[in-house]
Amino acid sequence: MSKIAVVYWSGTGNTEAMANYVVEGAKESGADVTLFTATEFSKDLIDDFDAFAFGCPSMGSEELEDSEFEPMFTSIESKLKGKRIALFGSYGWGDGEWMRTWEETCVDDGAILACDSVICNDAPDEEAKSACTLLGKTLVV
Repeated sequence: MSKIAVVYWSGTGNTEAMANYVVEGAKESGADVTLFTATEFSKDLIDDFDAFAFGCPSMGSEELEDSEFEPMFTSIESKLKGKRIALFGSYGWGDGEWMRTWEETCVDDGAILACDSVICNDAPDEEAKSACTLLGKTLVV
């Protein structure tokens, strides 16, 4: 059985809602899933999981949230090489630049992007909900 970690930060609840749909999709495909906030997750947990979904909204000028999520993510980057991951998050402005930059960082770290990232403007609509569920399913091997 695949063990999946879904790790997120959410300020308004939009990315948290997306995380819950990712969890739902992975569970529907038979995975053992654990949901973590960014403050609950650390590099010591990486080896306990087969794949990861990371969720963070766009903040500031299209960047990752910098007080909790970005420090956590920076601390685990060195352990992502060869790991299957997927990314998701919400935004309120811009064109998704934060996600493209984040994807490039992950590829440079040697992580394997298991599927296209999912972004949505504000709260997840039906399309985003379906995409998040599929993202969770895609991580299960």
